[in-house]
Amino acid sequence: MAQQQTLGWEEIADYFDGRQGDEGDLWHRGLINPALLRVLGEVSGQRVLDLACGNGALARQLARKEAKVTGVDLAPTLVERAQRRESRLVGTPLGIAYHVSDAANLGQFAAGSFDVVVCNMGVLDMTDDTAQGAFKETARVLSAKGRFVFCTQHPCFEGNDTAAWVVEKMGRTTTVWRKVARYREHYEIVNNWRVAPGQFLQTISYHRPLSWFVGSLREAGLAVTAFEENEPAEEFIQQDNEGAWIKEIPLHCVIEARKLA
Repeated sequence: MAQQQTLGWEEIADYFDGRQGDEGDLWHRGLINPALLRVLGEVSGQRVLDLACGNGALARQLARKEAKVTGVDLAPTLVERAQRRESRLVGTPLGIAYHVSDAANLGQFAAGSFDVVVCNMGVLDMTDDTAQGAFKETARVLSAKGRFVFCTQHPCFEGNDTAAWVVEKMGRTTTVWRKVARYREHYEIVNNWRVAPGQFLQTISYHRPLSWFVGSLREAGLAVTAFEENEPAEEFIQQDNEGAWIKEIPLHCVIEARKLA
């Protein structure tokens, strides 16, 4: 019988750090990060805040692109792992500053401290109130015309218990559909992390309709200026059973919002 335990990110930090490593796991390398990095574009010389930075895998990529990176995460162990990984780098240190911080309370940073705020698969783990607070704090710490770029589960197609793949075969033709329910609702999603055969750790994420994101960003003083739906790289298509399906129907999206004033 499978063992399951619902935990927070602090409790699964060691497992997550091992899974992500220095460059990110298959899902990040082959599906999530390419679209995020495309929307971010040139970051050389820019002051970048990596919100919910995890073990620093994205922060290190941006620092290697000559961005001036600061990372924050609510889980102290993940911040410690990020600092440890940078300390072990061969050659010149990347100079990333890491802090333990709630995304909705960035009081240690002055207004206008950053040119870009990025959040990679972090907003989905925040409650509605926390995410809205994070949007407002992001707008405050951004410079004039600064950008907020984040990747999240696609609100229209993702959902562990409310969306499913339907594969139909007629003769030699195979059609893949994505069946979705409860789209307009706000609800919790239980995420299962398989840490060993028959053993799973669980975290909670949150579904909100797409209109909630646009409205909440607008209320925070941010206007959506770009929207991209992640496409899998060939590595992902070859190694993940859902790769070919995700090529047709996206399960993630990247949203860019700019500060209005």
